[in-house]
Amino acid sequence: MEAQKPTAQPAKAKAAQNKTNVPGIKNAFLVIICCAVICVCLFIFWFGNGIHFEDGNSEGHPINLWGTIYKGGVIVPILQTLFLTVIVLSVERWFALSAAKGKGSIAKFVAAVKKCLANKDIAGAQELCKKQKGSVAAVVAAALVRYKEMDENTVLTKEQKIATLQKEVEEATALEMPALQQNLPIVATMTTLGTLVGLLGTVIGMIKSFQALSASGAPDSTELSTGISEALINTAFGIATGAFAVISYNFYTNKIDNLTYAIDEIGFSIVQTFAATH
Repeated sequence: MEAQKPTAQPAKAKAAQNKTNVPGIKNAFLVIICCAVICVCLFIFWFGNGIHFEDGNSEGHPINLWGTIYKGGVIVPILQTLFLTVIVLSVERWFALSAAKGKGSIAKFVAAVKKCLANKDIAGAQELCKKQKGSVAAVVAAALVRYKEMDENTVLTKEQKIATLQKEVEEATALEMPALQQNLPIVATMTTLGTLVGLLGTVIGMIKSFQALSASGAPDSTELSTGISEALINTAFGIATGAFAVISYNFYTNKIDNLTYAIDEIGFSIVQTFAATH
């Protein structure tokens, strides 16, 4: 039992290092389900409420925008679910990436760490990481721990030490990147899916309109207006979902690129500083 104690602590320490510092929603499927429930209830109990229609019946002619949206048909709650999902995941990514950025300016943090490394002040650089927090600080902190170990190591050659340090930076970066990009593929999917579902609703609405026009005798104006409303409402929701998803995805992708650049820059500086001073 005594011989196993020294190996237990490193295992725990390694497990602790494998935890990312980026918060976020891990299961986006639950978000979609919750949004679907909210949108279906909203569609049935608010948009379909009799107060928005003539004669107090949802079968009648709508008297305001809410009733018109209800006339958009069963595709509307699906589009609303997609739109609300994009909003929720966009807000979630805002908080996640804000936490990943840390407490201060990334540029100032990188510059301060470089200055500490130039002065061989590893303890000072580690203190900066504790104050900054976030993904960049987490990668730097992991690299600095390995930096200190390699600095005290007398067995490995210089090339082996540099390779070990580079590997540590790569592993720490690989740990943070999935957390930064989490849920963004879903937002990207909504870009196309929202537009296609909106187009489907538009086509269904136009089919109903042409059916009303093709009826024998005078065209049914109610059916015709219902079909046109369905087409336009679905078009509007589809465009809104696609547009918001594109803006959200590109915005957060740019923020992630900036964080990645900062991580690459400081990681390269740590390795180069070690190579120059050893």
